[in-house]
Amino acid sequence: MAGNHTAKQVAELIKPYVEQFGLILWDVRFVKEGASWYLRIFIDKEGGVTIDDCTDVSHAVDPVLDEADPISVSYYLEVCSPGLNRELKEPFHFNSFIGSEILLTLYKAENGSKSVRGILEAFNDGPVLKVGDEVKEYPTSAVAKATLCDLD
Repeated sequence: MAGNHTAKQVAELIKPYVEQFGLILWDVRFVKEGASWYLRIFIDKEGGVTIDDCTDVSHAVDPVLDEADPISVSYYLEVCSPGLNRELKEPFHFNSFIGSEILLTLYKAENGSKSVRGILEAFNDGPVLKVGDEVKEYPTSAVAKATLCDLD
C-alpha cells in the first residue's frame, strides 16, 4: 500500500471539509507504526489550532472517509496541529514562513554536514536560505526534510 498516494487521495477528498471551518489543510500522512496504520490530518489557522478545531474536522471528515472508502485497511484517524517544529513540504508551507528560521536536512553532506539552518528568504525551485552573510538556494531534489525552527 502506497502511503503517499493514499495521503494525496485523502487530502483531495477532505480539503473542502477542512476549509469550511476556516482552516488550512496543512498535510495528510498515512503511515504504519508497528502493526497499526495511522491517517494523520494536520490542520492550521492563524492564531493556532484548538482541540475544538480538531474535533470538528474529525467529525466532519469521518463520514466522508467511510463513504468514499479510499483506504482498504483498518486505521486510526488523528486530527492535529502541525506544531511549532512543523515540516515544510509544499511551496505554500515555505511561502507562509518567509523570514523565519528553518532547518534543512540534505540528502548529501555540504561542507561536512547534512544540516543547514538559516533564515528563509524565498522559495523558488527550492528554499532560499540566508546563512550568515551567504544566501543560497537549495533545489527541492537536494532537500530530504525541511522544518520550522521553534518560534520562541
